[in-house]
Amino acid sequence: MLEYDFMRHAFIAAGIVGLLAGLVGYFLVLRGQAFAGHALSHVGFAGATGAVLVGASPLAGMIGVTVLGGVLMGALGERFAERDIAIGVILTMSLGLGLLFLHFFTAYATAATSLLFGDVLGVDVPTIYLLLGLAVLCLGILGVIARPLLFASLNPELAEAKGVSLGVLGLVFLGLVGLTTSACAQIVGVLLVFALMVGPAATAQRLTHRVVPGLVLAAGIALCEAWAGIALSYYTDWPASFWISALSGGVYLASLLV
Repeated sequence: MLEYDFMRHAFIAAGIVGLLAGLVGYFLVLRGQAFAGHALSHVGFAGATGAVLVGASPLAGMIGVTVLGGVLMGALGERFAERDIAIGVILTMSLGLGLLFLHFFTAYATAATSLLFGDVLGVDVPTIYLLLGLAVLCLGILGVIARPLLFASLNPELAEAKGVSLGVLGLVFLGLVGLTTSACAQIVGVLLVFALMVGPAATAQRLTHRVVPGLVLAAGIALCEAWAGIALSYYTDWPASFWISALSGGVYLASLLV
């Protein structure tokens, strides 16, 4: 299967996104913000469809709107109860906008399906470079904030007492999640972002409570699920997004037995 250019492109893109999703998703699950990742994927759909309607790049629209949505979620509420309300409000607004844009988007049914469920086999070389740039940017930001982010995730009261700005840190991290969500949507679509961002990270945290092994395990699981999903798609002719999401759920359920 690697004799085909589109398959090689798919494996490269999925590898980049899998590693990024596993590492960012680890902190997302650790902070109890999995709902935020789910909401940002829907926010991104509204941005992508809106961008197409005005003749812009759907990925550019998705990136801009998801980062803005992440920052708004972080700004509207830091406490858990307030944060869930803020996420819910932004989620419902974005779903409404997405529905409106989809109403005008019916002439592009194939493109809409690709946004919703991903099209990893349609990734071209420019998109790979764009994903690589996004991954480098996201991992650079994560490397800068990782230590205070871990401190704030495990003991926010003590972190704040030690001078860590929880509000600013939350804004930066959710903006980072927005960028990562946009990258993941290119592989599994906006409806299945959970498959790469939450499933592997949750599995890793079931298997180990140590941070560094957990990060490595989350990235490794996401990478393996992405690559295995593409291979299974090639040999079965079933959608790659289905296989990736099925593997993510199956591996997590298996981790419960362990």
